[in-house]
Amino acid sequence: MKILVINGPNLNFLGIREKSIYGNRDYWALVGLIEQKAKELKVEVEVFQSNIEGEIINTLQRAYKEKFDGIIINPAAYTHYSYAIRDALASLTIPKIEVHISNIHQREEFRHRSVTAAACDGQIAGLGFDGYLLAMEAMVNLCNKS
Repeated sequence: MKILVINGPNLNFLGIREKSIYGNRDYWALVGLIEQKAKELKVEVEVFQSNIEGEIINTLQRAYKEKFDGIIINPAAYTHYSYAIRDALASLTIPKIEVHISNIHQREEFRHRSVTAAACDGQIAGLGFDGYLLAMEAMVNLCNKS
């Protein structure tokens, strides 16, 4: 089983930006946790991060071509307005889970709406890095049901 984890803009600045919201651990700590969870679950994982919308769309399309079994995505700020990422997600029939480190529903008003969530099978928000680990477990379950 191959899972693709996609992280959007500014997630590479974890540990630097807004520590009161995102914590002190850096992006590579997150990647390490994801890779360790993949080993535990006995799945392949690829982790990708970009600050560029088009690169995220290209990676979603590559997931189709390379036959990934599932996608976990944190579109970050693109969550709230990227219809292009939403459309790319909607074009894929494999399971998809949206993840957010912070609880977007407790933050600024503009963050309450996700245009990408409707194109996903589920959403996990507000559980910090653990949200990714839970999403990986859920993804394995979703893929095994398919």
